Amino acid sequence: MRQVRARYTDRTITVYQAYPAEIAGAATAAGRFVAPFKRDRMTWIKPSFLWMMYRCGWATKPGQERVLAIDIRRDGFEWALANAALSDFDRDLYPDRPTWARKVRTCPVRVQWDPERGRDGQPLPYRSLQVGLGGVAVDRYVDEWVETITDITDLVRSIHAGAERPPAEAVYPLPPHVGAVVGAP
Repeated sequence: MRQVRARYTDRTITVYQAYPAEIAGAATAAGRFVAPFKRDRMTWIKPSFLWMMYRCGWATKPGQERVLAIDIRRDGFEWALANAALSDFDRDLYPDRPTWARKVRTCPVRVQWDPERGRDGQPLPYRSLQVGLGGVAVDRYVDEWVETITDITDLVRSIHAGAERPPAEAVYPLPPHVGAVVGAP
């Protein structure tokens, strides 16, 4: 089962990214992504806190020592998904591989569904979303969608040590036309 699990409000959804100190520090100081962040490469956002923790090793992997919680506009997030192609061929979404390959070449966003993880890193029985933003999608993310950037590295370490609980998340209500693009109910 595929689910977008996240913290969200009526206007925003929280996504997570992990970076080295230089990128995270510059972004939190400026309140937006600035150099040394590079717009010319794909940047991956993850709405699931625990999936991000699994991916960055609870802020211990090289180049991922700082974790940011980024509140972005929901309309931007939904635009990204509506303009996405799955990273891997899915016969339920694409009639054939050439159609999928064309979609990958022309869409500025990639979507990947990976097994969600528990606090202990073990797979859970549903898949979580990660979203790769490239080209025009990166520009829109940086210039239009980001509302706030918060360095949550200390909180991440506290949660990992068992002193606090992970943030509560709920299934994000994707509009049906957006869910159809990414293969989510």
